[in-house]
Amino acid sequence: AERRYLKREININNEFKLQITEKEFLRAYAKYGKAIAHIKTMYDYLKKVANGKPFEVEVSVDETESVTTIFEHFFFANELTRLDVEFVSLAPRFVGDFEKGIDYKGDLNLFKSEYRKHLAVINHFGNYKISLHSGSDKFSVYKVIGSIRGAFTHVKTAGTSYLEALRVVAVKNPSLFKEIFNFALGLYETEKKSYHVSADLNKLKKPEEYSDSELVELFSSNDARQVLHVTFGRVLTTKIDSEFLFKDRILNCLKENEETHYEFLYKHFRKHLEPFE
Repeated sequence: AERRYLKREININNEFKLQITEKEFLRAYAKYGKAIAHIKTMYDYLKKVANGKPFEVEVSVDETESVTTIFEHFFFANELTRLDVEFVSLAPRFVGDFEKGIDYKGDLNLFKSEYRKHLAVINHFGNYKISLHSGSDKFSVYKVIGSIRGAFTHVKTAGTSYLEALRVVAVKNPSLFKEIFNFALGLYETEKKSYHVSADLNKLKKPEEYSDSELVELFSSNDARQVLHVTFGRVLTTKIDSEFLFKDRILNCLKENEETHYEFLYKHFRKHLEPFE
């Protein structure tokens, strides 16, 4: 593997070249080597069981502790290509923070600079897309990508439509929403452990301290959005005496206010798409 990367210049395009140190190579190999081997094993299995039927493979390395460097992106894509793994998208770990349910946190100028380099790597191979995981609600990032000529991306949304459903509940059935919010506040510290979030409960009041008209404003609060986001599983599955605690009441509220639900969803997803048009 060393011979493929060390003591040579890698031409990404006419303007962008990589000169790899031994440390950079060893770091990439240690960080991604086993993952690449596992992806190859899974890909071969999928190809076998698909038996000629079409399928797509998306690759994600966005939940690593450290940022995916440009060389690491190249290394990952190059090794998968060498192993004849066909994939439609790759999600790097970008600079900055892509937390659940809220906008991007970080230096947008640095993100733009790094995104251009990642885009150059993709254009070098020419057969897959950059993917933004936890990509919903990253409106500032969409504007950056939309401003880059020839840029394209795959956005993986995560829970954002669930929050829009709860927005309907907050507007149309405030008492139910306060129950849900109170339940979510009590679960947040436990449920957040498997998510990349930073909500501070000290910045939120008790549900009963909000007026009904104030509830919808919680969907503009990063802290409230993340509390509601990471507790969705427990909210929708918790039962008391074989009856769902919230699920059926939420669904009934959405059915009774179907047009409002559609209106909220349309407005929210248009906000996601407009920067790319």
